[in-house]
Amino acid sequence: MGSSKLVVLGGLVGAAAWPLAARAQQRDRVRLIGALFDLFDNTPIAQSYISAFRDELAKLGWKEGSNLRIEARFSAGHTDGLRTLAKQLVDLRPDVLLARGTAETAALARETQTIPIVFGAVSDPLGNGFAASFARPGGNITGFTNIESSMGGKWVELLKEIAPGTERVALLFNPTTAAPIQFYLPSIQAAAQSLNVKVSHAPVHAKDEIEGVIAALAREPGSGLMAMPDTFNGANLELTVALATRYRIPAVSYPPLFAKSGGLVSYGVDFANLFRQAAGYVDRILKGAKPADLPIQLPASLVLVINQKTAKAFGLTIPLPLLGRADEVIE
Repeated sequence: MGSSKLVVLGGLVGAAAWPLAARAQQRDRVRLIGALFDLFDNTPIAQSYISAFRDELAKLGWKEGSNLRIEARFSAGHTDGLRTLAKQLVDLRPDVLLARGTAETAALARETQTIPIVFGAVSDPLGNGFAASFARPGGNITGFTNIESSMGGKWVELLKEIAPGTERVALLFNPTTAAPIQFYLPSIQAAAQSLNVKVSHAPVHAKDEIEGVIAALAREPGSGLMAMPDTFNGANLELTVALATRYRIPAVSYPPLFAKSGGLVSYGVDFANLFRQAAGYVDRILKGAKPADLPIQLPASLVLVINQKTAKAFGLTIPLPLLGRADEVIE
């Protein structure tokens, strides 16, 4: 089973236009948020999400110990435990539920069709049946997407540009925790075909299988690795980076933390910013907004991080124009 952790936040919503009685009632009532993460609670990724969410709520006026607390549950990467944790949170009858990604949103959606759910990072909310449309979700679920399907092709292009010798790329993912791989394949295959790169699937179900995949790639010169958007890959980010470095496999992934931790390159949204935005939606719901009326938001900006140190260790020279486009270069 997963671990659980109580995080207490709080604050005062200072809406000056509200009647005095309503403001007094708001001060007196402690609001409860249930948060579900399919991660270990002590990982850098999990902590960055929670800190961003907490900090943004504080900026919105919710002060610790006053009118808000959060019950956070972490399944420690065990997807089979999500349903139990989701039921625990729903049984607390919170005012709002926060779901990290696809698996967490699905687990909470199975338990309630009435409590508002805000997701922080879901790749394909319509394909997963969480909402009727982006503009009008229509139910009790809304939130923020962490990726667009066309970005898959960009990952292939970046890998080929930084490591021109790349002839094949393996897509690392866990079928039980990743968004459907078909969501990304059209753009990946189109880019790979134009660059004469072969694409293969590398499904894994346990962290002990990751090294086998990367070791096999090392036996084939010209191999690269793409760590796909996946709760499993997020939980094992540091292990994947360490193995790719040990076996000298050029690797690309989506969260900025991938390159910051030693991966060759990352391109995607700033996940911490998604959870700052999610805090804004939670704030609006606590003030009376309905999830059905809050549009699902596409990524506002994408972040390119290149690890120059890793490139040099691999004997790669990153083109100056690409360095100039990077939002951050790790020296």
